[in-house]
Amino acid sequence: MYCPFCRHTDSRVVDSRTTDDGGAIRRRRQCTECGKRFTTVETTAVAVIKRSGVTEPFNRGKIISGVRKACQGRPVGEDDLAKLAQEVEESIRAKGLAEIDAHEVGLSILEPLSRLDTVAYLRFASVYQAFESLADFERAIADLRNSGAEEGEQPTLI
Repeated sequence: MYCPFCRHTDSRVVDSRTTDDGGAIRRRRQCTECGKRFTTVETTAVAVIKRSGVTEPFNRGKIISGVRKACQGRPVGEDDLAKLAQEVEESIRAKGLAEIDAHEVGLSILEPLSRLDTVAYLRFASVYQAFESLADFERAIADLRNSGAEEGEQPTLI
């Protein structure tokens, strides 16, 4: 860490606070050379490992665009998609991993999506759970019925 004023490499932490609901740490530092104070913000980064092996930073916008396709023609608003993406990001960050497989990200979308809209859930699940037959759809529908989501009922996102 370089002092932004004198470029000295040593500083001491004067104060630390969490921000963004624990997603970042704001540190107030003081340079040991010139005595001036400055602030740093530390955040965690989650990388997504794609099928090709390429890694890229986690992007909440990609979750929204993927789920939006499954919700096409359904009564799901942009706010609902944003809340779902936030919930998925929080669950991924809670795992404490620096890297996560893209397929795992897709699977982590399923549970909150099933509460948001069951039809969109079936559309999305058919891709991420690799449905191959009508029996796979029937099994998914039976699981939804057993979990309490009934036909015509629109679960709300928590």
